[in-house]
Amino acid sequence: MGDLNRMKAQALLAAEGMDGMVLFRPEAFRYATGLAAGVATMWGRAGSAIALVPADATAQLAAVISDHAAAGAKQSADTIDIRTHRIWIDGVTVRTAATIADIDAAYRAGGNVGPRPETFDQQACFRLLADLLAERGLSHAVLGVDLDFMPATDLAALKAAIPGVEWRDASDVVRRLRLIKTDHEIERLRKAAHCAEAGLESLMLAARPGVRVAELSAAWLAGARQAAAQGGHGLSGHWDYISIGADLQNAAETLGAGDLIKADVGTLVDGYSSDGARTFVWGKASPLAKEIYRALLETFLAGVAVLRPGNTFGQVHEAMLATMRRHGFREYYRGHFGHSVGAAAGIEEWPFLSRGNGIVIEPGMVLALEAPFYAEGIGALMIEEQFLIAPGGPETMNRLPRDLISLG
Repeated sequence: MGDLNRMKAQALLAAEGMDGMVLFRPEAFRYATGLAAGVATMWGRAGSAIALVPADATAQLAAVISDHAAAGAKQSADTIDIRTHRIWIDGVTVRTAATIADIDAAYRAGGNVGPRPETFDQQACFRLLADLLAERGLSHAVLGVDLDFMPATDLAALKAAIPGVEWRDASDVVRRLRLIKTDHEIERLRKAAHCAEAGLESLMLAARPGVRVAELSAAWLAGARQAAAQGGHGLSGHWDYISIGADLQNAAETLGAGDLIKADVGTLVDGYSSDGARTFVWGKASPLAKEIYRALLETFLAGVAVLRPGNTFGQVHEAMLATMRRHGFREYYRGHFGHSVGAAAGIEEWPFLSRGNGIVIEPGMVLALEAPFYAEGIGALMIEEQFLIAPGGPETMNRLPRDLISLG
């Protein structure tokens, strides 16, 4: 079961004059269907996993998926019309076999015969999509496609394979659908934030004079993985941007007295990435570092105060930048002070808390709010948290203190 809100999709597609949408990005495919897109997506080409989402919310979803990935999709066969194509991975289901001849018989019995493509056959996938559209009377429909993913050559091939369809860009529709999170998505993001913060606690314990970034990164990851194991789930990915000291370009820097440690980190649970940051100092911070951090903390809190339903993303940016200005930072310009989080191709998900952004904050959004400062010769300082927007205001998913944390 995917996380797509079919009724909201129906309204958005109707407003854009579309009869449905066809999704090719692996993350969007999983969002719509709940199915793993499979290994044939590794080349970033369109076709190996396709989700057909009719505008009519009562119409059945459909999916084109590889025969290798189809085994994991059987539980969804009653709710999704699944069509399969062959990829390069050879496999067979054998009930009983005493000889190689029995294995060959199993290939034939399962209809699993003939040569396989080098990777996957894009044209075969497009033909399966064309069949689905014909069966549903959509061969000459207006259909949206996630063009922010689709390679230009693949779009040309799609248009040639299914020429009767008017293909339009549905990227914004998909982004707007994903902006409001389901309870299932929120739970994954909570778990991811918890694991990332557990990793920060391990990082704090590992800090000592002479430690390097690589060692702090390893300690962070070990703590995050341990928290995931204790929670009864795994991590589907992780990332970190950790720096030590005043030279932000020196990955081999070792920790010394008064050095700052900036840890901007995230873990992924079922493909959903958290995003959060804390700043530490070994011993005592310099007076200037303390002054900068006070400005950042006040800026962060100003953003939290505006991060409420009914306000716009741009108003959050305006409040935060104005706070930095009040602290004397006349030349500090930040393109955005945060963003949505979820299952994006990268860490940061559209939309952004940026200047003039008129998108209205709504309940159900999960947003990362950040107040960063980077200076060669001083170091990096940052506060970032993940917030669920509730009807009454923002609810943090983090628990570590927001202070500049002194270690040692």
